[in-house]
Amino acid sequence: MLASVWECCKFEKKYKNEQVKGAVSKETKFEYAWCLIRSKYSEDIKKGIVLLEELVQKASKDDSRDFLFYLAVANYRLKEYEKALKYIRTLLRNEPGNKQALELEKLIDKALKKDGLVGMAIVGGIGLGVAGLAGLIGLAVSKGAAKS
Repeated sequence: MLASVWECCKFEKKYKNEQVKGAVSKETKFEYAWCLIRSKYSEDIKKGIVLLEELVQKASKDDSRDFLFYLAVANYRLKEYEKALKYIRTLLRNEPGNKQALELEKLIDKALKKDGLVGMAIVGGIGLGVAGLAGLIGLAVSKGAAKS
């Protein structure tokens, strides 16, 4: 899934050339965004998200499908699961039978649940740690009082 450096350089060059001329085509912006969200670097993925968000705001219903799908993918890759779900569910409202979108929704839901369970375990562990520390302090205080 990761984009090659050469591939991204090609799309970035095309994007910047059009930018200098004053207008970047929808296709060029999409190709560059698509390449960026496939990067292993989160900053590139974030740049790709910005471009895709610009595209989706001006898109027709048909064009928005790809933009929404890749916005969901990009946010999933950044572990921004709530945002990813928002985009994929917007797509699914327009195309409830889209198999690719349904599969991505399942992946996002699974990651969200896993992430939530890990978060609860961490919070629970911190709670146990604080309770244990309080118990040790209470024990030390009671032993100190008993000696006096």
